[in-house]
Amino acid sequence: MTKLWGGRFEGQSENWIDEFGASISFDQALAKQDILGSLAHVKMLGHTGILTEQETTDIQTGLLAVQKKLTEGDLQFSIENEDIHLNIETFLHEEIGAVAGKLHTGRSRNDQVATDMHLYLKDIVQETIKKIRTFRKVLVKTAEAHIETIMPGYTHLQHAQPISFAHHLMAYYGMLKRDQERFEESLKRIDISPLGCAALAGTTFPIDREYSAKELGFSAIYENSLDGVSDRDFILEFLSNSSIMMMHLSRFCEELILWCSHEFQFIELTDTFSTGSSIMPQKKNPDMAELIRGKSGRVFGNLFGLLTVLKGLPLAYNKDLQEDKEGMFDTAHTILTSLEIMAGMIQNMKINTDIMEKSTEKDFSNATELADYLAGKGMPFRQAHEIVGKLVLQCTKQGIYLQDIPLEEYQNVTPLIEADIYDALASRTAVKRRNSLGGTGFEQVRKAVNHALKELSDSNT
Repeated sequence: MTKLWGGRFEGQSENWIDEFGASISFDQALAKQDILGSLAHVKMLGHTGILTEQETTDIQTGLLAVQKKLTEGDLQFSIENEDIHLNIETFLHEEIGAVAGKLHTGRSRNDQVATDMHLYLKDIVQETIKKIRTFRKVLVKTAEAHIETIMPGYTHLQHAQPISFAHHLMAYYGMLKRDQERFEESLKRIDISPLGCAALAGTTFPIDREYSAKELGFSAIYENSLDGVSDRDFILEFLSNSSIMMMHLSRFCEELILWCSHEFQFIELTDTFSTGSSIMPQKKNPDMAELIRGKSGRVFGNLFGLLTVLKGLPLAYNKDLQEDKEGMFDTAHTILTSLEIMAGMIQNMKINTDIMEKSTEKDFSNATELADYLAGKGMPFRQAHEIVGKLVLQCTKQGIYLQDIPLEEYQNVTPLIEADIYDALASRTAVKRRNSLGGTGFEQVRKAVNHALKELSDSNT
């Protein structure tokens, strides 16, 4: 079969070479966008008089017929036509004959594929923003129900200070808010049309790039044709933003995995998001959380893969750029599915509030409370820190905790300690009193939750 670009060539390539060079196995995912781009392009060609009214109508009719077949699943893509562009053009030729060849007037596959990817990512990023927002709603609603649920706060995975569970959840709310903002900000760099940049230098035909951009819903056009066909920054930015978000999801999943272990028992994931063992009947494994944690690696890899492809490419188009798509498609699928699963896991998990709170009562996470208590009585904090450290050491040797030390012993250490020390050492008191702006105090967490609810009530947030 003669290639659509084959006029320059005498020989025929072998099938295995065609298979290696073809991208149709994956870039068929751009079929919808490719047809939309062609519809806008032919309309522009008619608008500028480059094609006759009849030619324009014939091509539009043919493209709409191909679009209908695509929607109905009636198109069979072939490796012989190597990519989505040549496949669609072949289908169009089958519909309307030789006039189909006039569709490619004033454009190249270089600006065509770039246009397809801009359209694709515009849709994906908007869908991602919606799913992030849905997950943020789940987080804040769960937090609203657990403002006064107490859990250990950790540093170095060691009990540090007791905190509100809602406060912990709202930390992830903040991360997801920043993730959403990054995707929103990236849209202005995705929402640019390269159509009409042609191969690299523009075209001699009197095209109207602003017209076709408007037809496709783009808010701007590339001002430099070389940049328009060679730019993949918008994909890198998508992969980067996705990587940061997946890192956040992975951190959260790591905690969920710990929390539902026998050692913690803070939460229980529903059966929907768990699996069993083929040999151990008792097992309930947090596989969905583990998969998201694992899939973060493939998203990171897609980012580094494209960075590596691009780092040595001269302007303008190079066949290496065929490697820009599979990682983009994979990342898009991965993040959209991960967000949906995360929202479901958090919305439906069982939270063992009693176990969470009890885990703060037999530890030394109230040590800072004692140091703050002494500092509040006028003792320099460094001196208070040293005294409390020695008391903790003494307790560990005796197998007791700070709240178990008799008042008389406390007063032998320093007369600043009075009977109210035991209330100060209580986990609930410790959390309640940390009322600094952005702190874990119940009043501050309630303000944060209410602020988040107000944010989410705004359809643009």
